Amino acid sequence: MNRYAELAERFGTPLYVYDLDEVEAARAQLFDALPEGSGVYYALKANPHPDIARALREGGGGRAACRAEISSGGELAAALEAGFDPADCLYTGPGKTTAELEHALAAGVRMFSTDSVTDVQRVGAAAARHGLVADCLLRVNGALAGATTGIRMTGRPSQFGFDVEQLPEAVPRLRRTEGVRLAGLHFFPLSNAEDEAGLIGEFQHTLVQAAKIEQELDLPLAVLDLGGGFAAPYGVPGTRSSYPKLRSELQSVLDTHLPGWRGGTPAIAFESGRYLVACAGTLLLGVTNVKKGRDRTFVVLDGGINAFGGMSGLGRLLPAAVALDGDGAPAVTTASLVGPLCTPGDVLGRDVDVPLLRPGDVVTVPNAGAYGVSASLLAFLGRPAPTEVVVRGREIVSVSRLEYRRSPLPTDAMGRMDRMDSPDSPDSPEPTESTW
Repeated sequence: MNRYAELAERFGTPLYVYDLDEVEAARAQLFDALPEGSGVYYALKANPHPDIARALREGGGGRAACRAEISSGGELAAALEAGFDPADCLYTGPGKTTAELEHALAAGVRMFSTDSVTDVQRVGAAAARHGLVADCLLRVNGALAGATTGIRMTGRPSQFGFDVEQLPEAVPRLRRTEGVRLAGLHFFPLSNAEDEAGLIGEFQHTLVQAAKIEQELDLPLAVLDLGGGFAAPYGVPGTRSSYPKLRSELQSVLDTHLPGWRGGTPAIAFESGRYLVACAGTLLLGVTNVKKGRDRTFVVLDGGINAFGGMSGLGRLLPAAVALDGDGAPAVTTASLVGPLCTPGDVLGRDVDVPLLRPGDVVTVPNAGAYGVSASLLAFLGRPAPTEVVVRGREIVSVSRLEYRRSPLPTDAMGRMDRMDSPDSPDSPEPTESTW
């Protein structure tokens, strides 16, 4: 019986297994590929499990440690649980609410990536109420460059970032915003770029653009966040992409256009989620039924897009096939892998080659460490969340499962609702026969 079979028998399925040795190997590989002295923000959206985040924060073996990139109060809580210093967190996202900003500032977050004039103003207003000055990076929606692989994140209308052509008009207004300091620029041109030449070209284009913005707008660059784009497989066999030329090529461009970078001005940062954790995760799913009809076979699993959604409900990131570990057994049939949900959209793989499977068997989905539990339709049908086991070698570090439940509103919030609906309230709607 192999390790995964032992864990599945002990803890049941659906079951995620995360290997911290693999997380640390990915971190080392990424830092080795980046310009010397670069910082890396770990994007908690990829996997907010505290043991994984903690391993990336702690560094070890003489390696640099990651900081945290967060986009919500929930991710801030996960980062704090993992031991990140809130002052080292970068708070991003185009929809930051006043309440979220107040909470983040109170917790100690001081750096925010901003996407619009009003976003900067909202950060500034919240910081001023706390008697603080928050550092703002201006996220830039730049022009297209030459990458041919990956998910394009720039160069078209988007909720993300200032359009680069609008910065000359926006920056003078931003300088006058109370409560903020313009600290630098944030780019994120693409995601999951397998082609090294394309990724290098994208970063080179970004660096030239950043230097031009700094010079033409006299915008101080304390921090330059170049984003990510580092590729790793998702739910299919394979390994992380390798970028052997990236460090030397980027150092050369930095020396030419931003020569102060070696002294820390600007501090160069990158972001990564998928690359750091995807290959560290394996998902085990149990076969509950094998259904045949009309010349097709359906292998029904005890977890589907509620356990391994990867945002597939949006129709974007569902893999073409989910690989299975058949313990060396040859593929003998073709089947669709479906989950237990009452929707025809609960499909993990259509017409994929699989070994002969029977109820009670366990299938293994590789490279499932990113965009797994937290990116899935967890609450749909109310099925339990998958169990998550964290290991280091043969040692089990932790065993846990997310729990979700309905919580009553605080009584003060209910009181406000009651007052709003009170007949004495000037804003109260006309009474109706049915109220709630």
